Amino acid sequence: MAQAPGAAGPPIESKFGTPVKDRVVTIGLLNKRNNLTQDLVMKSGEARRVGNVVVRVATCERTLPWETPPEVGAFVQVYVEEHADAKAPLAWRTVFSGWLFKNSPSLNTVEHPVYDVWVKDCAMKFPGEEEDPAPAASASSAANPSGSASAAPAAAKPSASPSTAPKPPAT
Repeated sequence: MAQAPGAAGPPIESKFGTPVKDRVVTIGLLNKRNNLTQDLVMKSGEARRVGNVVVRVATCERTLPWETPPEVGAFVQVYVEEHADAKAPLAWRTVFSGWLFKNSPSLNTVEHPVYDVWVKDCAMKFPGEEEDPAPAASASSAANPSGSASAAPAAAKPSASPSTAPKPPAT
């Protein structure tokens, strides 16, 4: 039953994907009173206060790339500072504490008349993902800013479209 010190920590966890402390979750926050939506980008264990609401993220998870359907979830806690009744002073109240899932928002919802909270993304990698997508993503993003890869399709569009063909190119 006894484990060696450090045996159940980040070394085991890092074999299976991004360590919990390095995962980044994006949470959507809607204030229904003034119709303001914000994206809160936080690391696991971080809390963020926006007005009278505090959103705390314990961790996030996502399914392996080959698993279907793809799922993203986060363990979220939501605290709201409000009056319990008309004569009571402002006090912090736990509104929600549990897992929220991106693809199944109705499975577990934050029920509050003013605030709505949902999971948008969990940034984490699994072994083997680092090698393949990164070079492809960097190659495509490097081609667009240089203008060489995007200039050819842009030049082809005016010749294919009669409405844009009469316009002379700016020189």
